Amino acid sequence: MRAPSPYRVCFVCTGNICRSPMAESVFRAHAEEAGLDGLVEVDSAGTGPWHEGEGADRRAVAVLTDHGYEQRHIARQFQVEWFSDLDLVIALDSGHLHELRALAPTPEDAAKVRLLRSYDPDADQDTLGGLDVPDPYFGGTEEFEACLELIEAASGGLLDAVGAALDARKTPAAPAAAPAAPAAPAAPAAPRENA
Repeated sequence: MRAPSPYRVCFVCTGNICRSPMAESVFRAHAEEAGLDGLVEVDSAGTGPWHEGEGADRRAVAVLTDHGYEQRHIARQFQVEWFSDLDLVIALDSGHLHELRALAPTPEDAAKVRLLRSYDPDADQDTLGGLDVPDPYFGGTEEFEACLELIEAASGGLLDAVGAALDARKTPAAPAAAPAAPAAPAAPAAPRENA
């Protein structure tokens, strides 16, 4: 019997050098701590090609290192054909959310795109931009620290949702009397988003 394929999560920001590699490092560490290493694959990308082939921003690397997160990253641009291989695409702000959903080839793929902060129970979901992780690129260490705090605050809820999706994959479906409609991909439920 073949082992199930890993649950694949890709974090997406603008250039893939600040927010998304930070989220990738944080979430990978949380997944490993939860014993999900090998069951969850974590990656990141950017909506644009500006920094392809570069490492993460030095300030992002410094903040991650200061907080004990490993960081190994080469920037790349998100590709539409990746949707078929991904279970969840995590946008870092509402601009990315809209851009990624517009790229999605099917409604099922569009449903895979969620905002990271929608998994943060303390995020202000009623304020425009309240679920965005602000871009720290034009700031200094303080903005990168704030970015990391927002990412960490949402990572626990995201981990719970991914764990539930993994559990749902293990549960065998009850035999149906009639053929059932094709099931949608198992994407973790998230609170409402500023969509």
